[in-house]
Amino acid sequence: MFDLPALEAAAALVHQAFPPTPQYAWPLLAARSGAEVWVKHENHTPTGAFKVRGGLVYMERLKRERPEVRGVISATRGNHGQSLAYAGARHGVPVTIVVPFGNSAEKNAAMRAQGATLVEHGEDFDAARLHAMQLAEAQGLEFAPSFAPDLVRGVATYALEFLRAAPPLEVLYVPIGLGSGICGCIMARDLLGLQTQVVGVQSTEAPAYALSFAAGAVVTVPTAHTRADGMATRIPDPAALAIIRRGAARIVTVTDAEVAAAIRAYWQDTHNLAEGAGAAPLAALLQERGRMRGKRAGVILCGGNIDLALFRDWVLPG
Repeated sequence: MFDLPALEAAAALVHQAFPPTPQYAWPLLAARSGAEVWVKHENHTPTGAFKVRGGLVYMERLKRERPEVRGVISATRGNHGQSLAYAGARHGVPVTIVVPFGNSAEKNAAMRAQGATLVEHGEDFDAARLHAMQLAEAQGLEFAPSFAPDLVRGVATYALEFLRAAPPLEVLYVPIGLGSGICGCIMARDLLGLQTQVVGVQSTEAPAYALSFAAGAVVTVPTAHTRADGMATRIPDPAALAIIRRGAARIVTVTDAEVAAAIRAYWQDTHNLAEGAGAAPLAALLQERGRMRGKRAGVILCGGNIDLALFRDWVLPG
């Protein structure tokens, strides 16, 4: 999909907008898990999530190659939309985002604040995505998918930073939504010639990639009713699945209760707020604490965009 010079060029482009995000080994997380735990803090980007990296790379290429583009449209539960809106504002490209009904109110507000026009449609991400594709054709807009080479190359820059800055990691836990993050980690690891195992993490309530990984072919699921909305995908991307099957060691599924416990652990042990998908890698590490004891593990805190109402209801019940 890209080589190391192309990945380094993407990192240089991203760093024009913001510096590399930090990675820390947190001692209380080590005590909790029995492993040396390094956290990559993608909750510290200008949009509070890793997706902004892909948006910057995608929008720079689009504006350079097609300066006359009328606008971009896409579908999201939030972080991809914020990414495109942020990058679109930097490059003067109007952005329309389709979100499902009942989407995160705070993520909707953040996308509007970044300059995006929001359209509500459908019951979940996949329904919103189909509607966005129809609107793109009807209105002459560029449809921006959630998984594409530009996006993977952009988000792979966090893995490049992480794998170069941290000590050698034996295992790296990465959440899976539509797949750009884990594919970026696999690509960066391979380009750097490292032996780090990459482990995908999904919700038990939206296990399409886990089922597809086991079956060796795309498996869709009828619902994706996890509260970790960044992982709420029913239909895997075939190109993403091919990279994951080739380069991931395994996929771990975690319950919403385990994710909620990991969000609490992040707050207690590091005073960082994690959204559901952001806490899922830590939830998977804690689930596998027996096999990970004494090892050095990396976890991607991919975002911190969780609504206050959801945090209170889900993470702090009662």
